[in-house]
Amino acid sequence: MRTFFPSDSCKESQLNGFNPQSWLQVERGKLSKLSSHNSSSSSIESFIKVPEPRILPNYKPVDYVEVLAQIHEELELCPLQERSSLYLLQFQVFKGLGEAKLMRRSLRKAWQKASTVHEKLVFGAWLKYEKQGEELIADLLINCDKCLQEFGPIDIASHLQTDINVAGSHETVSMSGDQVLRNVVFRIHEEKIECDRQKFAALSAPFSAMLNGSFMESLCEDIDLSENNISPSGLRIISDFSVTGSLNGVTPNLLLEILIFANKFCCERLKDACDRKLASLVASREDAVELMGYAIEENSPVLAVSCLQVFLRELPDCLNDERVVEIFSHANRQHRSIMVGLASFSLYCLLSEVAMNLDPRSDKTVCFLERLLESAETDRQRLLAFHQLGCVRLLRKEYDEAEHLFEAAVNAGHIYSIAGLARLGYIKGHKLWAYEKLNSVISSVTPLGWMYQERSLYCEGDKRWEDLEKATALDPTLSYPYMYRASSLMTKQNVEAALAEINRILGFKLALECLELRFCFFLALEDYQAALCDVQAILTLSPDYRMFEGRVAASQLHMLVREHIDNWTIADCWLQLYDRWSSVDDIGSLSVIYQMLESDAPKGVLYFRQSLLLLRLNCPEAAMRSLQLARQHAASDHERLVYEGWILYDTSHCEEGLRKAEESIQMKRSFEAFFLKAYALADSSQDSSCSSTVVSLLEDALKCPSDRLRKGQASQIFESNGLLLRICISIGLGNEMGCFDAKADLVLFLFHRKLVISGAYNLGFYKLQLFPVVTAFCYYQLIYPFALNNLGSVYVDCGQLDLAADCYSNALKIRHTRAHQGLARVHFLKNNKTTAYEEMTKLIKKARNNASAYEKRSEYCDRELTRADLEMVTQLDPLRVYPYRYRAAVLMDSHKENEAIAELSRAIAFKADLHLLHLRAAFHEHTGDVLGALRDCRAALSVDPNDQEMLELHSRVYSHEP
Repeated sequence: MRTFFPSDSCKESQLNGFNPQSWLQVERGKLSKLSSHNSSSSSIESFIKVPEPRILPNYKPVDYVEVLAQIHEELELCPLQERSSLYLLQFQVFKGLGEAKLMRRSLRKAWQKASTVHEKLVFGAWLKYEKQGEELIADLLINCDKCLQEFGPIDIASHLQTDINVAGSHETVSMSGDQVLRNVVFRIHEEKIECDRQKFAALSAPFSAMLNGSFMESLCEDIDLSENNISPSGLRIISDFSVTGSLNGVTPNLLLEILIFANKFCCERLKDACDRKLASLVASREDAVELMGYAIEENSPVLAVSCLQVFLRELPDCLNDERVVEIFSHANRQHRSIMVGLASFSLYCLLSEVAMNLDPRSDKTVCFLERLLESAETDRQRLLAFHQLGCVRLLRKEYDEAEHLFEAAVNAGHIYSIAGLARLGYIKGHKLWAYEKLNSVISSVTPLGWMYQERSLYCEGDKRWEDLEKATALDPTLSYPYMYRASSLMTKQNVEAALAEINRILGFKLALECLELRFCFFLALEDYQAALCDVQAILTLSPDYRMFEGRVAASQLHMLVREHIDNWTIADCWLQLYDRWSSVDDIGSLSVIYQMLESDAPKGVLYFRQSLLLLRLNCPEAAMRSLQLARQHAASDHERLVYEGWILYDTSHCEEGLRKAEESIQMKRSFEAFFLKAYALADSSQDSSCSSTVVSLLEDALKCPSDRLRKGQASQIFESNGLLLRICISIGLGNEMGCFDAKADLVLFLFHRKLVISGAYNLGFYKLQLFPVVTAFCYYQLIYPFALNNLGSVYVDCGQLDLAADCYSNALKIRHTRAHQGLARVHFLKNNKTTAYEEMTKLIKKARNNASAYEKRSEYCDRELTRADLEMVTQLDPLRVYPYRYRAAVLMDSHKENEAIAELSRAIAFKADLHLLHLRAAFHEHTGDVLGALRDCRAALSVDPNDQEMLELHSRVYSHEP
């Protein structure tokens, strides 16, 4: 997730200076000079050097399906108090798979199933930490009960009830005759405090024995308490409490004094009252730091948990406070029990993750991981703690300690920790031993991609290349093999093959390190425009990203590369964005938007467009950041409400998003607000009859003005002669409407004749004040087709195919390339399969990212062409699961059961997908492998516990379990 473990080569990165300006001046052109300068080869090789893959601090079982199945089975049978820890383990498995959505869902389950306030507090804080980006929109969520439950403070006192005998059961010893003394006087130095003997005796067993037992004090009317660290004021309050049972209007200092006294003399009711009263006064980190020591020393659980809550609510900032770190670092087992009950492992899991994200090499990270290890109670918990601490020790170059920890993790059953042992062996000069270590793993278990990737580090030449090819075949999500192959090809001057290799992974996984490598390639080729595109995409994804092993900020390189290319005007940018959007070039579109945001262009709409692209590229955190910025830069209140509605929608608050759309419409009927309302309604309503309402809303959207341009003008393509005639007529009229028509028509003319708008400006068109209209038209051209496309989809669902075809055709007229897919679907539903195939072929030719187009086209052709298209899909985007399912189904129809199961297993190895697991479970059931089917059913229910078909299959298979 957020954790970044730099490679070993980064460790001295801050020591070596890096001057990107001098590099751009001196290093440019090196690739073209490789043939004439032998020394350049080593120079370019060092420039594009790919760091070794990181040993990730994650739980990575060899067979994660088996582990998920075991967890699901245990969840069905375990006591309620053990469920949260099992969901935490499930979270760790999904983290090792890189499944962010499933990780968050497991955390939510852990929070929902928490059996103690301690667990509720830890997992609620963890959810809040995972949603740090949403803190900026907390005001939008303030009325959402779900968010209040997660993010709001917990009433600790109401959750921690103590079993105290309020009436007092201490035995009273009666004294004979007149010797019975009703009151007793306690003397503290010169002051005397008169107390009710029996009431005071009822405070605790020690006082009962002293005042009513066989001690000499039972016969005394005056007792000296001067040496017991209680003040007269404190004792008076205790006396009042013995009568009233309450503490009112007591200062914090006196409460602390009374708490210590109560703990010393075992006055449980008094101690509990002080504990709760002090807990109610904890309002800040300063309070919590000051009071936590007393809470632990005096065993005051309510106060301790209240202080803990303050610390956790301020993550990660509070871990920059050394006082807080010291409290967590030095807590022994007893202290942890007071502070967090039985949730110690969960607490230190959270603290360790936050600390690693802040600085994996820091002392506090080590301390938290050591506490995590001390808190571990099961083998699975211990192996995780051993492995994570081993990773940190490795980063800190504490090799002997790291070796012991990795060995302990391996002995506990974590095979992935062998990668750490092999890396340590290599560091110590035992390269062959490291190779053999990985070789033994590969030969003893079902091999995974990471095993071949790791083994490749300890061999050279063809063997290394073969291992990396095998790693990619087993796990195409691993970035290192693509990067190594691409850099090797680049050093051999095979530029086209190098770019194709790095583009392979960027086609389905927008990895920052891969974008950085391609940026380096373009710099070496002196293709500064392409380099600028990549660095601007990097800055969009991560504004603070540092390149060249952390030595230079990406923003600095961006500034330097900009000096080597001509600046675009805002009109040029709009044209570039329009072209990239039409060719489905999402990374290119991101780059253009980044450049436009540096100008005076309308930022709200640009940030919104940026968020849509980032969602399409599977970058939800960056998309949310862009939506927040869109909200901040909204040009009007009704526009701001639309962005707030999308923020709420994207954070799973559909109904709240719908209300924002309605508020915006009440303020001003706009295309964007109706579009949001239609989208949110379609997603939030379970009623199939809402389709007609969605259609109506989209039609209303298309009727609304958007950015000062009328829809009728934008939905037509005019011939240039007619446009010029209308321009002249409009200018001749000289009225406001005529001038507006002239502007709009001229923009259309410029677009369809591909004229350079900046050139048109120089020719004198500035007199018409065209540039606001140009900007509006371009934005409109990017947004309007979405409504047409969505309306077409709704019409298809309603069976109105002719209306759908009109929508898609109109969208295509304004170059909404993806509308080919909708139009192909209409042709197919009209039983015109050949035309549907041809329509998808047009999309494939136009789109830069076309894995989805091949997948869709495969539905419109015969079996052989279908298989060819789906093979292409897997090459372009191996994360798409449909091709694996199709091939497996074909094999199953051919009675090749083992091959069918192997095809599904190939994808399951690197992607936890419900449909893949479901189909493999069905295949296992068909072949009579009940245990295999049951395992897959349980793992699938870990992915989606509410899938009805999966539940039915699980029930059926479970009934046949031997």
